Amino acid sequence: MFTKMLIANRGEIACRIIETAHKMGVATVAVYSDADASAKHVMLAGEAVRIGAAPVGESYLLGDRIIAAALETGAEAVHPGYGFLSENPEFVEAVEAAGLVFIGPSASAIRAMGLKDAAKVLMEAAEVPVVPGYHGDNQDDAFLAAMAGEIGYPVLIKAVAGGGGKGMRRVDDSALFIESLNAARREGSASFGNDQVLIEKYILSPRHIEMQVFGDNHGGAVHLFERDCSLQRRHQKVIEEAPAPGMTDEMREAMGAAAVKAAQAIGYSGAGTVEFIVDGAEGLRADGFWFMEMNTRLQVEHPVTEAVTGLDLVQLQLEVASGGRVPEQAAIVCNGHAIEARIYAEDVPAGFLPATGRLTVLDFPDGVRIDSGVRAGDDISPYYDPMIAKLTVHGETRAAALAAMQGALRRTDIIGCKTNVEFLGRLVAQPDFAAGNMDTGLIERELAALVAEPVEPTGVRALLAVAAQDWGEGFTLWQPLRQRVGLDGEGLWVQVLGGGWFRVDGFEVEVLAREGAHWQVRLGGHIVRARVRRLDGRVYVVINGERFDAGIDDPLNRDVSVEAGAGVLVAPMPGLVQAVLAAAGDAVEAGAALVVMEAMKMEHTLRAPFDGVVGEVLASVGGQVESGVVLLRMEEA
Repeated sequence: MFTKMLIANRGEIACRIIETAHKMGVATVAVYSDADASAKHVMLAGEAVRIGAAPVGESYLLGDRIIAAALETGAEAVHPGYGFLSENPEFVEAVEAAGLVFIGPSASAIRAMGLKDAAKVLMEAAEVPVVPGYHGDNQDDAFLAAMAGEIGYPVLIKAVAGGGGKGMRRVDDSALFIESLNAARREGSASFGNDQVLIEKYILSPRHIEMQVFGDNHGGAVHLFERDCSLQRRHQKVIEEAPAPGMTDEMREAMGAAAVKAAQAIGYSGAGTVEFIVDGAEGLRADGFWFMEMNTRLQVEHPVTEAVTGLDLVQLQLEVASGGRVPEQAAIVCNGHAIEARIYAEDVPAGFLPATGRLTVLDFPDGVRIDSGVRAGDDISPYYDPMIAKLTVHGETRAAALAAMQGALRRTDIIGCKTNVEFLGRLVAQPDFAAGNMDTGLIERELAALVAEPVEPTGVRALLAVAAQDWGEGFTLWQPLRQRVGLDGEGLWVQVLGGGWFRVDGFEVEVLAREGAHWQVRLGGHIVRARVRRLDGRVYVVINGERFDAGIDDPLNRDVSVEAGAGVLVAPMPGLVQAVLAAAGDAVEAGAALVVMEAMKMEHTLRAPFDGVVGEVLASVGGQVESGVVLLRMEEA
């Protein structure tokens, strides 16, 4: 076993790797950009080396600087984590050429699975079932459109070098094929430096089930059971669980054997994941799954596999990289059920757009596993993936794990930027998911209910008014007090009655007990538990996992705002303008693509809100813009 290693990554995965390294007595070296100079992973590591500016192209994607940092600090090995350079075969070769150990598969194995089209051809030769489609080299627009017609709509366009939902478009109609093809190519080029695509048949009731595999340098290969990752939005995973609901012994045996066969076909060493698309229309069956791709690295969702197997996958990675062997297949058992939820900084109602901000409050419940690369007071920047944390629970049964997840999300408290916590809470309580009846389209089908504004319980507005002011410890006064409290421009009269009693515009609120942010209150005739906080001019109340908040009016300030007209397109998030698809004077139809932005390596298309004429274009290709900046103005025809 080596004594020191460098982690060529950041955020929660870097923290996760450091945790196991410390447990094993392996010294650690972190790398950081200017934006991460005081990040959590930098503080946890034994040493840290600056590698460049905030953008990933000037820091975390600079393999030569990372290797130089490893050599300068005396590290013997490099762990790539996931993302960034983790599946870059040239980086692997450079690491090994420098005399260092790469904790992961060989460059040849990564190349074999790096391009989705070539990987499918390889899997067909290895007798692993693959999805019907076109995986060839001909990238002519007309040819690809013809192939899509032969395969039959709906089809899925996928960047051959893609991953994480980037460079992927579902197309239901031939009229939209070319527009979707161009968008997939742009994302593939921006994210992976490769604009080639493949075309696949889109399975109408698809489930995404993957197999965790592990290989060693002695020819050994095993699987560590499956994970169901069907709950996705914009092709990115949101909830993962193990084992897969409804999995039969027959199908698990067939899928596990196919996954191991895939790993052996490329001489795989280390942690990897073989992803399958599964037809869930008639239940899980042994002849209803097909190879999609193989991720030649540790997966984001590996904690659920660790929870059900009891294995530390990072420890196993380090042991295999040091010449160790994988366990015998019979020695790996699956116990209970685990569920993971990915908590992101994002604006869910606005279409899951990345959000930024400072994490004023970051409070997770006890008794659950939290993987996070941030702390209270840290900033969520526009430069990197907006993940805040992964929350993982384990129970003896799926029902027990589901109940634990629902409770954990209700007790999670994050203030400072918009998050998907309330969305996740609704998702894990959604009846179809709770019953195990889901596919990759569930979120889209149920989106209206999952993102709807919560119904404000009776008395919450009154509680917000009470919480907006500091009435004194214990809420007791010698004489009644009546005061006007302004919330978002609305005035409420609060009368302090003493003994924890308040009357707000005739509605009575009684504060029965409070311990920090945790209050027990009587609203009318109902007793509820609530988390109550007053921060930075706003007051927050969380009841049953739903958040309600309001701005506390300052009587000395007068807010003057100008609302943008319906024909003004503004940047919905900080990002880069990738394309401007119209010029001043152009007549456009409602829904026409006008501006394409890129944030967090994902494309976001802004479309015409109505039939009209482009009046003024203020955006320029390549420009970096902040949220709320006007990009284009439209006029009615």
